[in-house]
Amino acid sequence: MSDDRPTIEALQVEDRTFPPPADLAAAANAKAEIYDRAAADPEAYWAEEAKALDWMEPWDQVVDRSNHPFYKWFVGGKLNASVNCLDRHLERRGDKVAFHWEGEPGDTQTITYRDLHERVCKLANGLRSLGVQRGDRVAIYMGMVPELPAAMLACARIGAAHTVVFGGFSAESLRDRILDCDCRTVITADEAWRGGRHIPLKANVDEALLECPDVEHSVVVKRTGSDVEWTEGRDRWYHELVADQAAECEPEAMDAEDLLYILYTSGTTGKPKGIVHTTGGYLTGVASTHKYVFDLKEDDVYWCAADCGWVTGHSYIVYGPLCNGATSVMFEGAPNFPAEDRLWDIAERYKASILYLAPTAIRMFMKWGTQHPAKHDLSSLRLLGSVGEPINPEAWMWYHEHIGGGQAPIVDTWWQTETGSIMISPLPGVTTTKPGSAAQPLPGVTADIVDEVGTSVPQGSGGYLVLTEPWPAMLRTLYGDDDRFVETYWSQYQGLYLAGDGARQDDDGYYWLLGRIDDVMNVSGHRLSTIEIESALVDHPAVAESAVVGRHDDTTGQAIAAFVTLKSEVHGDDDLIAELRNHVAIKIGPIAKPKSIVLTDDLPKTRSGKIMRRLLRDISENRQLGDVTTLANAEVVSEIADMASDAHASGDEG
Repeated sequence: MSDDRPTIEALQVEDRTFPPPADLAAAANAKAEIYDRAAADPEAYWAEEAKALDWMEPWDQVVDRSNHPFYKWFVGGKLNASVNCLDRHLERRGDKVAFHWEGEPGDTQTITYRDLHERVCKLANGLRSLGVQRGDRVAIYMGMVPELPAAMLACARIGAAHTVVFGGFSAESLRDRILDCDCRTVITADEAWRGGRHIPLKANVDEALLECPDVEHSVVVKRTGSDVEWTEGRDRWYHELVADQAAECEPEAMDAEDLLYILYTSGTTGKPKGIVHTTGGYLTGVASTHKYVFDLKEDDVYWCAADCGWVTGHSYIVYGPLCNGATSVMFEGAPNFPAEDRLWDIAERYKASILYLAPTAIRMFMKWGTQHPAKHDLSSLRLLGSVGEPINPEAWMWYHEHIGGGQAPIVDTWWQTETGSIMISPLPGVTTTKPGSAAQPLPGVTADIVDEVGTSVPQGSGGYLVLTEPWPAMLRTLYGDDDRFVETYWSQYQGLYLAGDGARQDDDGYYWLLGRIDDVMNVSGHRLSTIEIESALVDHPAVAESAVVGRHDDTTGQAIAAFVTLKSEVHGDDDLIAELRNHVAIKIGPIAKPKSIVLTDDLPKTRSGKIMRRLLRDISENRQLGDVTTLANAEVVSEIADMASDAHASGDEG
């Protein structure tokens, strides 16, 4: 690659723009001046945001930069996360709904702040009765039931760090996480509901604990009522543990830098990577961004349709919304069970006003068809959000038109498990949005796009996304592995945090995320982003979802291999494949035309909804398939492999 060639070539152009609605802008929590105020003095900006929390003792220093990259925020301050989420709301909002909860079989709960406070205190006292102390680690492994956020907050109340393990993960994944952070207590359930099936949580815990001899207690929520194996002296029913506990629990005064939780990144190989988040800076970051990005009002019904097993659930189901006294919706199970309109039915019944979804979910809803949201009154929705992978412009437009009624602004948010809180996003009352763009860094956040040697690239070019200044909710280290923390995030460029994502800035300074650096392809010397080609494919009216990878090619170095899922009413054939290839050439250019396209009913995805492009690369290059244990739909991999093999055998490159 020549020195003057862009690090990642940016080919896609998007001309559609959507200014904020006048009525929303007039009453928005954030005004345009917030950017200038934060840029003038970022530390003063974050100090002001931190004052929105309840502190037991004030801090002495906003940020300690003396030991890069081990930054400390609000040094000397003391607070408790549980108190900030619950106690401080009791006088004013005690009878306000904290969660509307929907169980998959149709059972529901309405939980007020007073209710949740009592549940948390009783469990916190129960954990203390088991010997759980400040500084201990507790593993939480269950479905999306109200006991899950209660368990997180109960740990926070007594100063024990929690590590939530997604309920779809295997016994082996659970075992690795328990061992890595030396948990002595696990909170789980007999089973979980998912798509009409029972997920054997307790059985998985039992299997994991065969190799975790130091675990002393397993606390079990009775969810389905199915029979489970029982180990006397270790296993305790959750309802029995909390039954006779006091409804008040004295909270621990935690240092701002005390450990709040450890969250392990999914899909890793080898030793799990435990992201460490502390208390004061993290709460400041999530409460502030939740208030501004979602323009939260007192009467909003907010719905982040994620799982607490991921960072989205930590930050924008539990800690951010509860710190802000929000009313949230929380649901258990699958979005298409018992029917494909389940989410829209829930949104209509609770009159949800803010909805936060992943692009993979949006594309799934596109595939199922517009008839499902059309059956429901979604006029209560005033703001939509997107989280996870970069969102394709056409998925953005579908979301805007069919869910937001062509009126609700969309905040397309970029952030990571590591960043803790949203970093790049529109502000709904300020930003003119562009479909597919995360817009600009939020106030108090500084980012850049650099080339391979760390030099800023010009607008219009692609490169590597970096963060140039510390931020309150940043990860502090990897649990038990400071060296790996430095090597992974801080060693590439002096003083810069490497996000691991490609990005570009357009002529207006808007950021466009281009996917993970590992997903960049080198085709005839051109470094192309998979996300732009995927977006071009989804732009075709027949396509619901696509995934693109590079496979070895003797002539071009890498060739573009595309895997495409069509909308439910579309029939695929060779003519459509040729049409799709030409469509990409028209939208982006001939260099981006896929060499092969495989039509498939589904794409391999993790249980958080992310497409596993690594497996598609294995399939494209006829390699032995890698680990599929984290997939939600492992059976689809062999089906795609068979179709890809048939296409290659027939010489089909169309």
